[in-house]
Order: sequence, then structure tokens, then C-alpha cells
Amino acid sequence: METSNQSEKRKRIIYWIFTLWMSLGMVSTAIVQLMKNKDELTNFTNLGYPAYLMFIIGVWKILGVIAILMPKRLLLKEWAYAGFFFVMSGAVISHLIVGDVAGRTLPAVLLFVLVIISWYFRPANRKIIVNPQ
Repeated sequence: METSNQSEKRKRIIYWIFTLWMSLGMVSTAIVQLMKNKDELTNFTNLGYPAYLMFIIGVWKILGVIAILMPKRLLLKEWAYAGFFFVMSGAVISHLIVGDVAGRTLPAVLLFVLVIISWYFRPANRKIIVNPQ
């Protein structure tokens, strides 16, 4: 039977694996967006978005990763997770609406799932705890 300590340790390991994987994915896609990579620009405009939005999203992804990885600043972390949730769910929906093939849609789905898992397994010291009065 798993003790509370073992359970917390397992959750912490899951959190860090998925958070680091998510962070790597967000930073790498942000770099590609900031560099205005030709394939990424084509992908972005095929979804119906203006090219300048790539720069904005790229900058916010990097800032979001910094917010999630740095200690404390719990409210900022929640905002970063919310931003990632909206950006990645929007990306998945956009790919589905335009009828993109699975190869173009799956990276967005993967990042979306990583965001959800990272948020769900975050340790207590990375959560805003509200005590009901």
C-alpha cells in the first residue's frame, strides 16, 4: 500500500516530467514563431491568423514558461496556465475547424494535454489554496 509520502513523491515526479516536457514544447514553438519559420508561418496563416500574431504568442509562451518554472508567484502561475490552456485549446480547435491532417493537429493536442497534466499534478506549494470562511 502506498503511503502519503510515496504518493506525494510520485505526484511531484509526474509534475516535473510533464512540466519540463511542456516547457520545452512551449519554448521550442515560441522560438520557431519568433523566427517566423517559413513552415510555421504557412501553418499559422492557413489557420486564418495574421502573421504578426506569431510574435505576440511566441513572447507570451516564453514569459509563461518563466512564470511556471520560477518559485512562488502563485497567481502569476495560474495566469500562465490559463493562457496556455486558451492558446493550446484554440490551436486544437483551429486545426479541427480548417480540417488539418492529424500530423498538423497532434502537436497542438500534445501540448494541450501536457498543460492539463502539469496543472493537475502541481504540488501544493505551487497552488493557490483558498480557505472557505
